[in-house]
Amino acid sequence: MPASAPITQDVATIPRKLPEGPVNLVGLTRENLRSALIEAGTPEKQAKMRAGQIWQWIYHWGVRDFDQMTNLAKDYRAMLARTFVISLPEIVTRQVSSDGTRKYLVRIAGGHEVEVVYIPETDRGTLCISSQVGCTLTCSFCHTGTQKLVRNLTAAEIVGQIMLARDDLGEWPEPGTGTGENGPRLLSNIVLMGMGEPLYNFDNVRDAMKIAMDGEGISLSRRRITLSTSGVVPEIAKTAEEIGCLLAVSFHATTDEVRDKLVPINKKWNIEALLNALREYPRLSNSERITFEYVMLKDVNDSDEDARRLIKLIEGIPAKINLIPFNEWPGAPYQRSSNNRIHAFADIIYKAGYASPIRTPRGEDIMAACGQLKSATERARKSRAQIAQETGL
Repeated sequence: MPASAPITQDVATIPRKLPEGPVNLVGLTRENLRSALIEAGTPEKQAKMRAGQIWQWIYHWGVRDFDQMTNLAKDYRAMLARTFVISLPEIVTRQVSSDGTRKYLVRIAGGHEVEVVYIPETDRGTLCISSQVGCTLTCSFCHTGTQKLVRNLTAAEIVGQIMLARDDLGEWPEPGTGTGENGPRLLSNIVLMGMGEPLYNFDNVRDAMKIAMDGEGISLSRRRITLSTSGVVPEIAKTAEEIGCLLAVSFHATTDEVRDKLVPINKKWNIEALLNALREYPRLSNSERITFEYVMLKDVNDSDEDARRLIKLIEGIPAKINLIPFNEWPGAPYQRSSNNRIHAFADIIYKAGYASPIRTPRGEDIMAACGQLKSATERARKSRAQIAQETGL
């Protein structure tokens, strides 16, 4: 790796102009929903109660038609239908892997597309959702990183991914079946590990996750939501305070020299700065262990020396190390470490007292595995030489 990859740019997001027409209730916080109802003519004294009723219809029962909100008066339902919509992104394609993984290509406003992945397991079902169209981080091992950032997703587009997956899984509760931890949970966990850097879209991610965690709606515990960041240091404490979910970090290297190339945001906030922020995170959020994600790249970051440096670096941080066999994609400039090398690396970490699970690749046959997501509109094949030139490898 003789050259340096380009550093990620700072993102100054211009607020999107809202479309003309009815206001979409999906993605509004409780307070914003209440304000929207008051503006539409709901008496202020009733607004909190009405917001709670509508909230439960949308997020507990998955209802999209105001006429089905039977605990509201008919004339009030008619006003809602004239003034508001309950609108989700559109599923364009749905692919199912041989291992049961489902990948959705989802179209959002403006015709842009993102990918969402559902991973079924024996004791859980995990949905990997996206926070941006494309990505600004240019991580050289990641397929999404070869796609330029188009825009941030709105809170509606983020929580809408969860709602679409629940539609497809048929898991909105029926009357009498309950919900939350006591109800049907084919979709039990959320990971913000899809397209984009969540902490470069903090406000929308926060609002969407607050909706997902609300006990009168989708009702996922904060411990069932994991946000993955490449290391946007100034936003880490804010995440603990305003979201409080579990945290994962795309770490992938044990020296600044190597991490600068693999995760170029490291040039802005290096390993030392990142680890200092992470040491405070469990205390601030009452969180459990921080997950360090570490993609295994042959002859790049997979030596015994790397494993020992990693142990030393994370000393004092409640942590587990997720070892990720590199999932290759067309034109990828790296190769996956051998199974023997990955297991030797994991053994060193395990003997030092840290959990070191090796992630089983899922959905590789449909390009749904970690680091492989990229919207179909941007999936034009690039040569290995082109990608190497862009990433500085």
